[in-house]
Amino acid sequence: MNDAQIWTMIGTFTALMFGMLTVVSTLFVRVVRAEIGGLRNEMNGQIGGLRSEMNGQIGGLRNEMNARFDAVNVRMDGLDRDVQALVKRTFGLDRE
Repeated sequence: MNDAQIWTMIGTFTALMFGMLTVVSTLFVRVVRAEIGGLRNEMNGQIGGLRSEMNGQIGGLRNEMNARFDAVNVRMDGLDRDVQALVKRTFGLDRE
């Protein structure tokens, strides 16, 4: 082989290596993008489900707390009525 053939083989080998590197890196980037897109869709679904579940739990908790506050208000109204009756009876205000 003479110098021209050797330099031609080196140039061809270099071009093939750069071409192969380009093809492999392009395919790798496509695979990574596809995997990230799949993960993004899965995470969005999971987060949406979690959001719905949390909204349901918070709504149930809100209803339970409102019911308990209503029960406390009823008890406080009854206690207020009883204390007023005791004050009237103790200080003779009910005899007027």
